[in-house]
Amino acid sequence: MRRSLTLALAMGLAALAQTPRPVKTGPAVGDAVPAFSAADQNGTTQTLASVMGPKGAMLVFFRSADW
Repeated sequence: MRRSLTLALAMGLAALAQTPRPVKTGPAVGDAVPAFSAADQNGTTQTLASVMGPKGAMLVFFRSADW
């Protein structure tokens, strides 16, 4: 009985060790983002305030396969 319990515990710990941890990829939907500025495709600096409309703004982050 003790050996089977030890084996089951060891197998459980091994399974836990193989479970990947969640990766933080950015803000969740609906989260507030900090103020930022970035250059657009024309080289003009855009800020969060400059892209906000009357209903807010939708930011889409796309990681290209070709960096």
